[in-house]
Amino acid sequence: MPAPEYRGTPEGLTDGLAAVLRNREEPRPPAGYASMIDALRALLDEITGSLPSAEVVTDATRQFMELTRRFEKFAVDERRQVSGRLIEIPGRGQVMAPAIAIDEHTNVRASGHISFGRFYLGGNGAVHGGAIPLAFDELMGRLANTGRAPSRTAYLHVNYRSITPIGKRLRIEAYFAAEEGRKRILRGVIRDGDTVCADAEGLFVALRPGQP
Repeated sequence: MPAPEYRGTPEGLTDGLAAVLRNREEPRPPAGYASMIDALRALLDEITGSLPSAEVVTDATRQFMELTRRFEKFAVDERRQVSGRLIEIPGRGQVMAPAIAIDEHTNVRASGHISFGRFYLGGNGAVHGGAIPLAFDELMGRLANTGRAPSRTAYLHVNYRSITPIGKRLRIEAYFAAEEGRKRILRGVIRDGDTVCADAEGLFVALRPGQP
């Protein structure tokens, strides 16, 4: 979707992009959906960083099972789900990948901020190594498809330069390095101030017509 002036928040939407979002043929989330996802992120962080009593564990398990049964009644196919498709909010309304608040987005470069919650802890205050590629693929994949045909990740190479800390506001950037035919090579970096935590290079290949 062309979004050269997108700033990552509803307040930053240009009139043109806002119109696209209003007119797209995708299911719209019910009121409060984004807040529910934020609450779920917070819950996962608190569970990860807690040592609850047996009573709390038993009660929470009961409530989780009840919630599962309630949501099962509203199951839809992939094309009708809203999770992961809400491009107007950080994280796109999903909790798998860390939420990125985008503050600059053109057809060739995107940047913003990311904070890894306790849920993504690997150990000793550092982000789990597997969560960092998730963040890169989230931003680089989004940029790879901006103003272009959809693509798939062909490879993603990540260099871990220093510890990526939990709970800090970090800078994340992605940009086009080269583009030839169906091939799109992008690079990205995560910084803690002036310190490079990790950098990455990814190859994204445009899908052929009719290719899933």
